[in-house]
Amino acid sequence: MKKSGSTATDLSGFAKVKTAVGKVNSVINTIGMWIYHLRKFVLAAPVVYYALKIAEYNRANLPEQVGLNLQATGEFTHMISRDMAVMGPLALTAACLLLMFCSRKAMYSWAISVFTLALPILLLISNVYPA
Repeated sequence: MKKSGSTATDLSGFAKVKTAVGKVNSVINTIGMWIYHLRKFVLAAPVVYYALKIAEYNRANLPEQVGLNLQATGEFTHMISRDMAVMGPLALTAACLLLMFCSRKAMYSWAISVFTLALPILLLISNVYPA
């Protein structure tokens, strides 16, 4: 008779564990759902942060006139203002992020926005370090 009582206790213990696992699973599913719904904001946050930091750095370190398309002779084919060199890549990154928020496929335009962060760095390298 003790065996049948022991089995009932085991089943109620199993039911408690099953209930606890169900609650943990529910919490994990809720967190996953929120991350999925906020994925575009989570992806955009570091891109926006670094784009603004690079723009701030370029505004302080680029010369007044920024050259584009460095030739083998050391001359630039086009000259633009510092403000245009800072705001142009920043606007391009913002446009890519806007496309990301409007698109169902967030990863494509997010990846392009990450690659646009190289443009201000390349402008800085080509205009500051050769001099």
